[in-house]
Amino acid sequence: MTDSSVPTDIENADSPHYLRALTDMADQRTVVAGAAIYTDNGIKLVEKGTRIDSRLYDRLVQHKLREPIDRHLSVEDSVDVPGLLAAAQVMVEHEALPNMLAQALGSGARLLAPLRSVPLPASIACKLTVMREQRPELFQHSLQMATVALFLGLKSGLSERDGTTLAAAALLHDLGVLHMDPAWSDPDHKVVGVQRKHLVAHPITAMLMMRDTQAYPRTAEVAVLEHHERMDGSGYPRGLQGADISPMGQILLLAEVVTAFYEKHDDMPAQRLSLVLRLNHRKFPPALVACILPLLHEEVARESSLMPLGNDAQHQIELLAEAFAYWTNLKASLPGSKAVVGSAFAFADTRLQALEKTLLESGSHPQQQSELISHLQSDVMGMAEVGLVSREALWQLQSILNACHRRWPQLSDRATPQDAVVADWCDWALRRL
Repeated sequence: MTDSSVPTDIENADSPHYLRALTDMADQRTVVAGAAIYTDNGIKLVEKGTRIDSRLYDRLVQHKLREPIDRHLSVEDSVDVPGLLAAAQVMVEHEALPNMLAQALGSGARLLAPLRSVPLPASIACKLTVMREQRPELFQHSLQMATVALFLGLKSGLSERDGTTLAAAALLHDLGVLHMDPAWSDPDHKVVGVQRKHLVAHPITAMLMMRDTQAYPRTAEVAVLEHHERMDGSGYPRGLQGADISPMGQILLLAEVVTAFYEKHDDMPAQRLSLVLRLNHRKFPPALVACILPLLHEEVARESSLMPLGNDAQHQIELLAEAFAYWTNLKASLPGSKAVVGSAFAFADTRLQALEKTLLESGSHPQQQSELISHLQSDVMGMAEVGLVSREALWQLQSILNACHRRWPQLSDRATPQDAVVADWCDWALRRL
């Protein structure tokens, strides 16, 4: 990776959200400035030895600091490697996903061993402490992500040294989220506009934080930058494809998806995840998926609470059919000019056609499902499968909508007939999905 691959408008500066979390944490535990803290133009804001607390927030947030604030702080009961290992061991014992992975490897000790050698410079330890105290769900996510990534790494035959690098990348992949408004994690909160830009930038922010410490190999930085990429080029922040994504980046992108499903779904996470990985085989590295699917199939055999998942299947099928039909009608209204390569219209048309093709190939297109569903009313497993497929397809429609807004923020101006078609479809999707 070259520096030119990183957008120049992303800064490794302390955001108001991070400063608020840090100073609020300092009300509960002792945080002391080990050195004076200066603004970028040389004004001393905080004397060496000063106790940090929330009363300093207003002063700190008004200035751009010369250096990240946590370079200069001493934090009581800071996160350290023994604490990380203890927390991860509790997770292996009590959480379904890490427990399943540890059993597959033969022991939790083997799964967690690479964590023992992860470097934790003071600034990174401070960030992880803020995460543990102020964003505990993010801290748990990072630990669980590390267990999945390490499982995949061990199954891939990574060396001990590379295992430690992978553990660091997985543990630190979401440091950038500390700089975002915590409201983004509320499932009822729609992330749009500037907030979506911050969401897309968070892998870059995390990578820059790691680079700032000079404590981690470049391969770890790259993997963190790539943890939201996809093998088919539909990910972010750089839209990389296939082998352009580093081996560790491929591990992290799959580990992120696996972890997210077990965190978001209390009911049948294994079946949901298995279905998504099979329907989206172009998005994920097949050799790594092959390490996960057999475990999921074993879990699926033990899952039984299927009835609720089929309840909305009919409505979801109708919504999918409406989405595809509306796009077809909008396209028919255009003059006969070809789509411009790289335009919003070309992107949306390609993605929607690809989704329809995938659904057709798997027998899951709305037309096929409508014919099938009348025969499945008494088949709980069958209705659950239809419901899961439809939910995943609707989620992919939502991802197309989000990508259009992210890549073409001026789409609503409707500067061309093709832009107007995409904007109209996006408006429909925003109302209906």
